This record gives sequence, C-alpha cells and structure tokens, in this order.
Amino acid sequence: MHISLEVNGSAEQLDAEPGVTLLDALRERLDITGPKKGCDRGQCGACTVHVGGRPVLSCLTLAATVKEPVTTVEGLAEGEELTPLQQAFVDQDAMQCGFCTSGQLMSASAAIEQDVDDVREFMSGNLCRCSAYPNIIAAIDQARRTDATL
Repeated sequence: MHISLEVNGSAEQLDAEPGVTLLDALRERLDITGPKKGCDRGQCGACTVHVGGRPVLSCLTLAATVKEPVTTVEGLAEGEELTPLQQAFVDQDAMQCGFCTSGQLMSASAAIEQDVDDVREFMSGNLCRCSAYPNIIAAIDQARRTDATL
C-alpha cells in the first residue's frame, strides 16, 4: 500500500504492507534512526515520537493510520543549535548510555509544551536502563526555567 507521511517537515512517500508500524517505516524505510526499537511492545518509550504534536509510541502505531505531521528527535532542533531541552540534557548528564534519550526528549518536550504539573507521572512511560531519572527530571526543570526566561 502507498503511504504518505509528513516527517520533520518533509513529505515522504513509501510503499509498505498495511501492518507496518510507524517505527519500522521511520527506521527501515526512511532511515530516520532517532526513535529506537526497545521493547517493541509499547512498554519502554524509546520509540516515542510526536504525531500532530502529541507523544505516541511509534511501535504501536500503524504508519497507514498517521494523517498528522510526525516529529522525531531529529526534528526538534532547527539546524545545528540545540534546543533548551537538549542543552539541559547535556548539562544535567541526563543521558548515560543514550538508548532512551530520543524517547525521553520527545516525552519531555511534550510535558513542557503541555505545561504538565506532575512531570514524573507524565514521564513514567519512558524507561531508562541506566536509571538517570533524577538527571532527566533536573534537565526538564532546567529547560522549563530557561524557556520561561526566553
């Protein structure tokens, strides 16, 4: 089947089986490797992307059902300059092995955009093998403070 997606501002066309997930379409057919295949069951959050501005687990989303723009971690920043959130992850050492980082960033950016009160609860769907949770929360707090001063 023919699938049309808008990914990180670019129109993308691909032919795939109706059951191909958004994660597989991004990674295997469009060579967008930011979203990671962790558990492939929607339990770890490593595959989190935004669809229409909302965080979704791309391993549980069929590519053929996506009608709104998709943003991956590669689409967060414009050019080479890091966003305040990405810089905060660097500053707070919120990425140890880095496997979960793209999913963490996508969920964290949604938490900031949605002005979520309970960030820990909002982020609970994103697992970190290295247990960098305090650093991740500190990075989100730093990004919120930075964003408030812009």
